Amino acid sequence: MPKTALYNQEGKAVGEVELSEYLFAAPVNVPAMHLVVRSYLAAQRQGTQSAKTRGEVRGGGRKIYRQKGTGNARHHGNRAPQFRHGGVVFAPKPRDYVINVPKKVRRLAFRSALTSRLNDEAIIVVDDIKLAEGKTKLMAKVLKDLGAEKKALVVLPERVENIVRATGNLAEARTTYVNTLNVYDILNAGKLVVTKAALAAVEEVYAS
Repeated sequence: MPKTALYNQEGKAVGEVELSEYLFAAPVNVPAMHLVVRSYLAAQRQGTQSAKTRGEVRGGGRKIYRQKGTGNARHHGNRAPQFRHGGVVFAPKPRDYVINVPKKVRRLAFRSALTSRLNDEAIIVVDDIKLAEGKTKLMAKVLKDLGAEKKALVVLPERVENIVRATGNLAEARTTYVNTLNVYDILNAGKLVVTKAALAAVEEVYAS
């Protein structure tokens, strides 16, 4: 069973914690992670882009000059793509960018992501994070003590107002919760700072 160090919020090791073998010692499947990340990013797209083709723009019903004798190319209307105010070639239209991924692949990618980050020593388990007030400097000190100053993802079991407020103004840190944790966030973070309670909740929810 894999293990990792347990730290307090001052950055001192206070013991070890055993991790779920199902989640943190899984075979790392790169294609599954790639597919899930593509699906996540595609789902962020609104798909509301739209432009008009030459058949949809207004005007252009009259031949702009006679067919012969002008020395110019032969044209009918002035709404062809090469003209100003003309239509757009292969104009983008509203569409759905969703990429459907089977549940088994999503679970495989999630386990692969956690295992790869543990192998990279990018997961920091903290016994608890307690802030007297929601001040940015307090959270900045905690992350500095833990060695997670760049692109830190703080995983909480549920919303803790002081921590969320204190992390909100840090450009290199953000918070997430067990029920919103996803493969993209796990792989995109420089360090995952996971509280002991959040780790237990992750193993309870996903280790099945």
